[in-house]
Amino acid sequence: MIDRIIRSFQLVKASWRILMEDKKLLAFPIISGIFTLLVIATFIPIAFFSNGWFSFSTNTVGGIVFLFIFYLISYFVVIFFNVGLISCVYAKMNGKDMTVKEGLAAATSHLGSIIAWAVIAATVGLILHMIEDRAGFLGQIAASIIGGVWSLVTLFVVPVLAFEDKGVFSAMKESLELFKKTWGESVVGTISISLVFAAIGFVGLLLVLGTLFIGSTTLFFIAFALFIVLIAILAILASAMQGIFTVALYTYAKTGSAPGIMPPGVIESAFAPSGRQQFGPGNI
Repeated sequence: MIDRIIRSFQLVKASWRILMEDKKLLAFPIISGIFTLLVIATFIPIAFFSNGWFSFSTNTVGGIVFLFIFYLISYFVVIFFNVGLISCVYAKMNGKDMTVKEGLAAATSHLGSIIAWAVIAATVGLILHMIEDRAGFLGQIAASIIGGVWSLVTLFVVPVLAFEDKGVFSAMKESLELFKKTWGESVVGTISISLVFAAIGFVGLLLVLGTLFIGSTTLFFIAFALFIVLIAILAILASAMQGIFTVALYTYAKTGSAPGIMPPGVIESAFAPSGRQQFGPGNI
């Protein structure tokens, strides 16, 4: 376990180095976050002023339709800008420099696949929400577990859609095959990135709570506002780094070697458990 923690920090450091070398990658999660907030800001008033016709609950037909549309638009926004991000990362890992505009153009060229994948993702999201609404606390646990597994086995869908021009169902099948080859790497890498930023956020929360003991309401609200800003920054950084990691692991799984931009041996040493056979062209 200690070795895995150390190796996880190696991945974070490598992803961070890439991000710092190409800060324009941050533009994608920033724009995505802005559009997502706009979607939320649009749907909340609709739910509030609809006199119960629409809601974020699946207990009514109107709620189911409303929630599906909300999920569909939200997933489309996230997937679209994620395709732009990983397109730039993939180009950089292959010695090219793609601008944000070119990344968005690459995403636009896959618009049909993005919409199809957003429909599937929204359907799964709706089903999980229905499980939560109908099965109470146990449903929430089940939905969390199913959602976590779904996220992992579909980790490579977006890269496959973007880089291999496959249909959405073929991309799902390919993602599952790649996950089978790299399940340990995928799980450890995804969790390690999340834990690092979650830990930073938790420290920030403790500092905010600490201001309560000072007894200054003004100081508390200032600290709380800064905490919100911190969470936004952490979410942007985590999203960008997750995109970098996904492309790196996808490339490694497909070619048997780490992208040239990564420090030699980083991915291999960071994710291959002791004694496990390394991927090679003949093993794929």
